[in-house]
Amino acid sequence: MQTRTLGRNGPQVSALGLGCMGMSAFYGAHDDAESIATIHHALERGFNLLDTADMYGPHTNEVLVGKAIKGRREQAFVATKFGIVLDPGNPQARGIDGRPEYVRAACDASLKRLGIDTIDLYYQHRVDPSVPIEDTVGAMAELVTAGKVRYLGMSEASGATLERACKVHPIAALQSEFSLWTRDPQENGMLAACRKLGVSLVAYSPLGRGFLTGAIRTPDDFEANDYRRNSPRFMGDNFDRNLQLVEKVKALAADKGCSPAQLALAWVLAQGDDVLAIPGTRKRSRLDENLGALQVRLQADELAAIDAVFSPGAVAGRRYTDAGMHMVNV
Repeated sequence: MQTRTLGRNGPQVSALGLGCMGMSAFYGAHDDAESIATIHHALERGFNLLDTADMYGPHTNEVLVGKAIKGRREQAFVATKFGIVLDPGNPQARGIDGRPEYVRAACDASLKRLGIDTIDLYYQHRVDPSVPIEDTVGAMAELVTAGKVRYLGMSEASGATLERACKVHPIAALQSEFSLWTRDPQENGMLAACRKLGVSLVAYSPLGRGFLTGAIRTPDDFEANDYRRNSPRFMGDNFDRNLQLVEKVKALAADKGCSPAQLALAWVLAQGDDVLAIPGTRKRSRLDENLGALQVRLQADELAAIDAVFSPGAVAGRRYTDAGMHMVNV
């Protein structure tokens, strides 16, 4: 496993982490026993960055991760998030809460579910536009002082918001969707702001929510309760157009002698030593495949060839519905 520095003068963490969301939510049926075995396998292979959030499940994913790291705490660098509030009566309804009192309560609840004394990296999952970011980050900073949190992060925050946050307390990481088919951090100034402020970019969904692996061929490959069925990029003509892009990735990967997933991950990691990726998987076999991406070295001409066939504007459809897009780059 390769390691990268988290933030400016921060800890060394695995360049590839493990996104745990799909083990409990959004992607259809799940098997807790296999998920725990996958987390154990990840830790044994050097994946120490485990990513979860209180809204995954909700809550059950943190409980799962807590069970998996019991007795293995020293091997894991645990990242979790707060801020997205779900309506128990309407799974599709979501709110955002960045009030200081909510920050404190959410942290205590996450610590209990995870069964740990300190969260290694605590993210604000989405920015609450109704609460000054200085107030939210101020409350997060108090958690560091109290020893409940080691490092602070933000997710899907704009460069301007990130800069304001860093004036209150150092931010170690900014999490954002970033992949061959989601170039937003490069296009909206988010990555530039990170580099100016000494903040690492943690790329979630670096495999395009599984699409860039080449394993998804038709919308029927998704289970009935898989949220991707209602995601713009996976619907109607968008699906067919994006599948054509995946075919090009598969061809490039074949030329390189690696899998499409390995090529896609290698591309993300090649964007800079300050970029980390947290591909999600529920299977040990996929985990080992992802690990192989670290052996894929992309030269400048190969990166140019990838961009030529999968240009930033080539993807069809937005990455979220309108409601979801209103919650990013705030």
